[in-house]
Amino acid sequence: MRDDIRVIIARYREDVSWADGLGCDYVVYDKSGRAGPDARPLPNIGREAHTYFTHIVNEYDTLFPMNAFLQGDPFDHIDDRGRATVDDLWDQLEDVADRHVPFKGLAWFKLRCDRLGRPHDLRKPENEGRWAGWGRDIPVGEVFERIFGAPMPREIICRAPTGNFCVTGERIRTRPKAFYEFCLRLIEDDPRDERNTGHAFERLWQHIFNGNTAWNRDRYE
Repeated sequence: MRDDIRVIIARYREDVSWADGLGCDYVVYDKSGRAGPDARPLPNIGREAHTYFTHIVNEYDTLFPMNAFLQGDPFDHIDDRGRATVDDLWDQLEDVADRHVPFKGLAWFKLRCDRLGRPHDLRKPENEGRWAGWGRDIPVGEVFERIFGAPMPREIICRAPTGNFCVTGERIRTRPKAFYEFCLRLIEDDPRDERNTGHAFERLWQHIFNGNTAWNRDRYE
């Protein structure tokens, strides 16, 4: 049982019994309204970004050396050959921890997007009703500039587009706790994700955890 890795799971109604097969500590944040005795209940708002920022804010001083942030069912996104297994996931987590990689997206693919999150699926007719923010663009540039106080490049590479990634506690703490509290407030201001704030954070994890302290500010408001 490794004591340097912790898995943080954002659950809605997924079966997360797979976590028992991991060789490390894990915590489940449950947004189903029917949290089990070992889960931490949260309101069903803000997509997985709300869960992740809540954990970071609450555990900021006691984060594990390696922290894996995962959706309740991440296995369709991990391997380009098909649905991954718990063993596949664990092999990746151990490899990242053994090599002391500061940040790694766990999706097998990456995306390139502009400040409106394009290309995206939020305007496709077949997705109508799937998300509260359907029909709108993703405010990637707006969120980027609000949290960093710097202009967003014309395009960025999204290295954790599915919201599944690993990051060290040391890398998380290159930004002050106030930064994550500010990000959490942005999510809470758009609880149903009608403005696609949560979707924007899915495109920004690699920038949030890139260790560029020049983007840190004295005040976040």
